[in-house]
Amino acid sequence: MKSAFRLCSAAAVLIATSVLSAQQPATSAATEEQVSDANIQLMRQDVRSERKKVVAANMPLTEAEAVKFWPVYDRYIGETIKVNDLRFALIKEYAKSYSTTTDEQADSFIKRWIALDQDNTQLRLKYIPEFEKVISHKKTAMFFQIDRRVSMLIELQLASQVPLVKP
Repeated sequence: MKSAFRLCSAAAVLIATSVLSAQQPATSAATEEQVSDANIQLMRQDVRSERKKVVAANMPLTEAEAVKFWPVYDRYIGETIKVNDLRFALIKEYAKSYSTTTDEQADSFIKRWIALDQDNTQLRLKYIPEFEKVISHKKTAMFFQIDRRVSMLIELQLASQVPLVKP
């Protein structure tokens, strides 16, 4: 129960950080797109930092396990970033045509969004044996539960910022 509270508390910090980062004021010299890109990058760095804190606070790792776990975690997050780069590019593309989205664009958007969800799932499946080499199967399952919960919170925050397609 205590661990669940820590996870919820850390997740709240994670979401608050992402919201606050996204609301940084723009400089007058920068274009709206540059500011948006800069804010997104700051938000993503903050989210990654907070995500790691959530994992660290909730994973009962011994010192020996931690030495082996964190490099695998860093590789996993590195690959996750690549998938998320594509997700944010897709969101930017959608934002540019949001008010004039055609049926073909809507089809393409949702199919590519779902494909990115599948990429994240495939990445998790790829890393299960990698984590199991350095921590127990149960701790690996625990890590992926934590990772999935944090991912869902981030996804919820992101989804709330993307307007629905106009029919």
